[in-house]
Amino acid sequence: MKRPFDLAKLRKKVEKSIPGMSYGFSDPTVFLDTGCYALNYLTGGRFTGGVPLEGKTTMFAGDSGSGKSYIVSANLIKDAQKQGVYPILIDTENAIDLMWMQNLGVKTDEEHLEKYVISTVDDCAKFIGETIEIWKEANMELPAAQRAKVLFVVDSVGMLITPNQERQFMEGDQKGDLGLKAKQVSNMLRVIQAKIASLPIGVVFTNHVYASQDQYTPDVIPGGKMLEFATSVIVQMNKLLLKKNELDENITEDGSAAMGIRSSCVVRKSRYSKPFEKLQIYIPYDSGMDKYSGLHDLFVKKGVLVREGTRYIYTSPVTGEVIKKFKKELYNDRSTFDQIMAEWNHLEDTSEVGFDNMTEVGDILDEQGNVTV
Repeated sequence: MKRPFDLAKLRKKVEKSIPGMSYGFSDPTVFLDTGCYALNYLTGGRFTGGVPLEGKTTMFAGDSGSGKSYIVSANLIKDAQKQGVYPILIDTENAIDLMWMQNLGVKTDEEHLEKYVISTVDDCAKFIGETIEIWKEANMELPAAQRAKVLFVVDSVGMLITPNQERQFMEGDQKGDLGLKAKQVSNMLRVIQAKIASLPIGVVFTNHVYASQDQYTPDVIPGGKMLEFATSVIVQMNKLLLKKNELDENITEDGSAAMGIRSSCVVRKSRYSKPFEKLQIYIPYDSGMDKYSGLHDLFVKKGVLVREGTRYIYTSPVTGEVIKKFKKELYNDRSTFDQIMAEWNHLEDTSEVGFDNMTEVGDILDEQGNVTV
């Protein structure tokens, strides 16, 4: 097709006259590891990294203690440091401790991490905006490959307050914000998304869920609908107990004793794989998050592991080897899971990723489209 005019001239003129505008595609090249192979696959379409960085925003919403901070403020930051991405942590709850992060393998010195405590929506928006402008001054003149990559983590937007709420507190007159916070958070996300759209900067934030008075919509994510429109990935998490007999099916004595957290996750939105897939992540108290959580159920659902009696069969598409193991053997010896992930490209046509039919989506959505897990 013949070009209608000199596109190079247009680009040069537009870049000078419209600050912040860019052209072409800017697909992310960095995907951050959530600490769980199955969650990586369901969010980013790959086992080695799930959360996209450049120009993208991601939200993890869920119950208190469901593992949101474990994934976002520990696992994602730790992997960002490994990949040369500088993390900036905004702790709105003042709940993230130095010792906790160090025990999980996060480097906490200023060369590898900046941590701030911010309480209001206005201050959070101003801080991120000014940081992005400082980044532009230091990096925009450099070639694209040499520009520093940055990850903003906001944990959590649910605890941010509005200046109106702060003033009412000081005056002793608690009237509520009448939806003002949702509007301000939505505005903040809109502006942030516009500012980072073509930059090697990503934003990941956590949010709360609250119980709705409507029995058909048990969990609602606060902050307005714009949070769902602006984000590239949304993961909703619900906390369950992890019991002894779930870690080992042969345990019957005192099998109901709590051994950790079992987080039920639903990927409500993803631009890199089909949404509404769900999995359960195991976080034992003594050993931390199990990276292989959810893989067994994922492979069974995809038809990669086929049940035969009490055992599961995997046939390698590369060597033709047939592996038969009990479920407990698969969990105790993770080599079969590793082999399946290594041979995944030979097993699955990416066009078939996700649900086989939409009736499965209806199992976890109510009439209003809210997730019920």
